[in-house]
Amino acid sequence: MLIRPETPADCPAISRLTLQAFTNHPHHAPGQAPTEHLIIERLRGNGALTLSLVAEDEGGLVGQVSVSPVRIDGQDLGWYGLGPIAVMPARQGQGIGAALMREAQDGMREQGAAGLVLLGEPDYYQRFGFKAYAQLSYPGVPQEYFMALPFAGDVPAGSVAYDPAFG
Repeated sequence: MLIRPETPADCPAISRLTLQAFTNHPHHAPGQAPTEHLIIERLRGNGALTLSLVAEDEGGLVGQVSVSPVRIDGQDLGWYGLGPIAVMPARQGQGIGAALMREAQDGMREQGAAGLVLLGEPDYYQRFGFKAYAQLSYPGVPQEYFMALPFAGDVPAGSVAYDPAFG
């Protein structure tokens, strides 16, 4: 498996992959169509897709991770949001998502990011160093599902806002 930056030719496959990965996801209401593939397309269109990595094997793309800037209390503090991250349903549980996570973390450290935030399952993301911080919040979600990973300095205090692509 190869992990590499996305290319323009990957965009249709990324959309298909992400749609498949999030269809029937347990955090979507029954009958609710996933929008994660549209978020990636809008981030790309807004010029806000800071990092997009794909996992590829001999059969094609099997995973993708997106990273985009976030604002904390309206300020750019050098923090980024990780996600969406998607793995083809038939390939989940094979370490592809973990490999994408590690590569995204390394890539953002190399770019000088202060840290990453994400919204997700604590049991999964804590193994990558993410944890909930009382001083950092994302409106409308339970505190334990919004986590941060600082690379440099302290975790800032405030309310996080993602790019408008997230709707």
